[in-house]
Amino acid sequence: MTRVSMPSPSAAVAGMEPTFRPFDPEHDFPAMVGLITAGNRHDGIDYFPTPEGLALDWAPSARFDPVRDQAVIEDGGRFIAAAGVEWRERAGKIVHRIEIWTHPDMRRHGHGRRLLTWAEARARESVADGSGGSPALPHFLGGGVEASKPEHVRFAEKAGYAPVRYGFVMRRPLSQPIPDVPLPAGLEIRPVAPEQHRAIWEADMEAFQDHFEAAVRDEADFSHFYDHPEVDTTMWQVAWDGDQVAGSVVNGIYAHENAQLGLDIGWLDHVSVRRPWRRRGLASALIARSLLVLRDRGMAIAALGVDADNPTGALGVYERLGFKPHQTWVTYRKPL
Repeated sequence: MTRVSMPSPSAAVAGMEPTFRPFDPEHDFPAMVGLITAGNRHDGIDYFPTPEGLALDWAPSARFDPVRDQAVIEDGGRFIAAAGVEWRERAGKIVHRIEIWTHPDMRRHGHGRRLLTWAEARARESVADGSGGSPALPHFLGGGVEASKPEHVRFAEKAGYAPVRYGFVMRRPLSQPIPDVPLPAGLEIRPVAPEQHRAIWEADMEAFQDHFEAAVRDEADFSHFYDHPEVDTTMWQVAWDGDQVAGSVVNGIYAHENAQLGLDIGWLDHVSVRRPWRRRGLASALIARSLLVLRDRGMAIAALGVDADNPTGALGVYERLGFKPHQTWVTYRKPL
């Protein structure tokens, strides 16, 4: 592993214990998973990766280098805090998304503040060296916090970040009756075949262009969409109108995460309907079929995420189908 110099904020802690250093992708994924698991279990956040899954999520790309863009604070071989920054073009601007994790036993020691200072400097450095997205576009720093954690909200706002958007994680018990919602006339559900992957992907991208800060996606995203070991396209519900994808629901079950939670949760990860097929009940029909699939796979709860101000009216659709807010997330921004 080639070590790289850290941006100048690390100099303030370089001579101190615990050790501040770059992330090492060859050795650090198990320790990183341990840190994320400890923090998320304490905070009630339903995300528990495996080392293998996190290695795929953090694979090097044009937008993210795990060595340059991820840093850790280590004490006696244990990760006590870490941060990362990844940029993406969104709706005519570049957003440098920052994530920070601090072990519950090591909070209020200034580690989060040091890491935020480093991450902001790293974002600026990436713009200066040409690796951080187009300099012709406006650049913003950003991140998200769970609204019920006042200490996290205070941390973001004290650092100058302002809320710009709200969203929900919603849940629905699968023990409740699942309505029978017919497909709109002329549409049919077909099993996903490999030769259809590109069409499904492009339809999903097109549909999400109407969402808040729609991301510009690339081939690395396409590969991740299909190649992740937990992807199971047999659960997907894809509606076709002749040779056109009208809409789809990408469903997933994450066994390791469910074991950590002690719950059987199935996720509706992507719900998308293209413009010509909206307002005809297609989303409701695909969601109802997805609920049946997840129930038949032994799940007790269905979950999904939604923007509170989704312009397609998705929140109302989900509520009518029995989903209720479980967590509220706040998106924060400040200019770079």
